[in-house]
Amino acid sequence: MSGMNDLRRIARQAMLQRGFLPDFSAAALQQSASAGVAPREAKPAIRDLRALLWLSIDNDESRDLDQLSVARALDRDATQLLIGIADVDTLIEPGSPIDDHARSNTTSIYTAAQIFPMLPERISTDLTSLADRQERLAIVVEMTVTADGSIADTDVYRALVFNHARLAYNDVSNWLDDRAPVPAAIGHSPELQQQVRIQEAASERLRKVRHALGAMRLETIQAETVFTNGELSDLRPATKNRAKELVEDQMIAANGVIARFLERKGLASLRRVLQTPKRWDRIVALAASHGERLPDQPDVVALSTFLQRRRTADPARYADISLSVIKMLGSGEYGVAVPGQPIEGHFGLAVSDYAHSTAPNRRFPDLVTQRLVKAAIAGNLAPYSEQELRIVARHCTEREDEAAKVERQVRKSAAAMLLESHIGREFDAIVTGAADKGIWVRINKPVAEGRVVRGSQGLDVGDRVRVKLLGVDIERGFIDFGTVM
Repeated sequence: MSGMNDLRRIARQAMLQRGFLPDFSAAALQQSASAGVAPREAKPAIRDLRALLWLSIDNDESRDLDQLSVARALDRDATQLLIGIADVDTLIEPGSPIDDHARSNTTSIYTAAQIFPMLPERISTDLTSLADRQERLAIVVEMTVTADGSIADTDVYRALVFNHARLAYNDVSNWLDDRAPVPAAIGHSPELQQQVRIQEAASERLRKVRHALGAMRLETIQAETVFTNGELSDLRPATKNRAKELVEDQMIAANGVIARFLERKGLASLRRVLQTPKRWDRIVALAASHGERLPDQPDVVALSTFLQRRRTADPARYADISLSVIKMLGSGEYGVAVPGQPIEGHFGLAVSDYAHSTAPNRRFPDLVTQRLVKAAIAGNLAPYSEQELRIVARHCTEREDEAAKVERQVRKSAAAMLLESHIGREFDAIVTGAADKGIWVRINKPVAEGRVVRGSQGLDVGDRVRVKLLGVDIERGFIDFGTVM
């Protein structure tokens, strides 16, 4: 078994086992088919910003484009940065069949076999997508990035936008690194090329401030499936690059502006929270194993400084250290921020006001936030009560955790397919998980994670170990290793 169809069957089964809806209901499909194009005319409540040099940067294959951006240089080395977010709410009425599906799944699920979108593709990849050379409605987040990287003069409003260039991460990054020519989509336009460089400079200033506050630059090895003639041929690592960092910095800034905007307007809102790590003692031990000392109590600035030193000292192995820290930090969750009441910030991003708002085609919390934002702009009552938001927050946290398990299970099945013919082979590995139910390790060629079923005593997250592949179970995504003495 090694084909795409086998993995799709496994992915669909994993979706059902975890309580997800892999298919849209007939009512949702009918709603999608009958949806019309959202109004395109500018009006007093909707600014006309089509003439600005908006551009998008996303994955090569992405068609559900949620964001685009434009910038212009100001006096005193400041930059005005505008980020447009797809106005998905315009076509998805709360309580409608499509909304019900989105509320149930809460997220698009990206498996190694196929994508299970949160919204029908006619909506997410066509009618609301900020597609190349298309006019669309958007929520615009406006800010000034000062010379020192702080954010000032923010505003949030509705606007009509036009994507002048659809760009891909790898093409942009390779161009910025002088490894490839200018991307074809902007090759004809020095102005658009300058746009990318202005935006990157502003993003670098934003990133510098976050890192000074303790934001961690974590890099992990993510598995990217490769199919050749319908057969799975590889799982290769996908890493960050300059273009991905550019967009990430913009989205973090935009989410902060949105959170503060809703607070100023007196509306409760969803926030993304990463609690102070419970396994700080193990992070301290990890640092000590590299000759570094961290304080006894969680300190995000100290941790970030340690990570930066390791990244400089040993870039080839930095992804392994990053993965160990991520595992020990734990996963994020959604909470509800009520104006005037404290809420814990996001430990890993070193921010205290972080909404999820920039991917409404792909995440239900972002769609909910968009509805809150539009109500705030119009001066209307909030469309969700505090209690309703708390229910949404709990459900979205649970569903995102389960979605990650679906993606991981299918990724493991794909890895098991590749490794089936290598039983008995030895690999270098790093321990990525340690719990009462077992010890897990990751190998890098191919990128795969499995359980240590023999010789796991004394192992903990971050340890390096030599393992032998003992067996695989493709259907269940099981990969079994034993340690090599």
